[in-house]
Amino acid sequence: MRLGGPVFVEGRNPESYVAAHVEKGYRAAYCPGWINADANPEACAAFKAALARHDIVLAEVGIWQNVLSRNPDEAKAAFEYSVRRLHTAEELGARCAVNTVGSWCETHWDGPHEGHYSRDFFDAAVEAARRVIDEVKPKRTKMTFEVMPCQFIDSAAEYMRFLRAVDRDAAGIHIDPANSITSPRILYAGGDFFRNEFEIFGEAIVSIHLKDVRLDPSRFTVNFEEVPIGKGHMDYGTLLRLIDRLPPDTPGMLEHLDTEEQYDESASAVRAIAVRAGVMFR
Repeated sequence: MRLGGPVFVEGRNPESYVAAHVEKGYRAAYCPGWINADANPEACAAFKAALARHDIVLAEVGIWQNVLSRNPDEAKAAFEYSVRRLHTAEELGARCAVNTVGSWCETHWDGPHEGHYSRDFFDAAVEAARRVIDEVKPKRTKMTFEVMPCQFIDSAAEYMRFLRAVDRDAAGIHIDPANSITSPRILYAGGDFFRNEFEIFGEAIVSIHLKDVRLDPSRFTVNFEEVPIGKGHMDYGTLLRLIDRLPPDTPGMLEHLDTEEQYDESASAVRAIAVRAGVMFR
């Protein structure tokens, strides 16, 4: 597997951006928002060349827009942005473009809503995914959908149900194991839960988010918080051994930390856990 994460670089120079990954020992990268195949094809080509020159896999092109917003103007803008980002992923040969399936929450673009488990929401998410994919018709990348704890894609079984309904070869699997942990029972099942999820997904996973979660003991109701890897309760040894069974260029990407120092600490922690688990990052 390959390890990657955000880098802290000023400016918009593709070579400098990629060189920062080499300095950190990262072998996989996120696509920065300023790389756009439609608006700046020259920068896109330079970025692609720099990645190839340093043998760094482009893990994902982020979208993170609500294509199911109840506001028609917002939904339209999200669809158009999704198409542009999927096209950029295709031009770059990224492993995937990634978004959520969408949300009906009125206060947060990716927030919870009671309707997220209804047939109407499922059908709307399927139709939106098809529209984005059919607009681009990608061949080299996958359109993927983040596992989210407050939407119906909260497990491997639900993800596969969604992909069967979408029925497009270009729809793929991106996972965030931490986002599937929605109860203490799942958290403490640890390795058994992860083994079941990976058995369902098989080798079709194209990119993975790596983070840890901790159950806050001071709250009576369940409250999970994201923490640096190694400071939570996830069974990372088992998780890394399962990832190691995937194709060797599969990227594991650190996310949701605040500072460069925190990312450095998480990178060191996950590498140390990998050594103890008997697996290696490329």
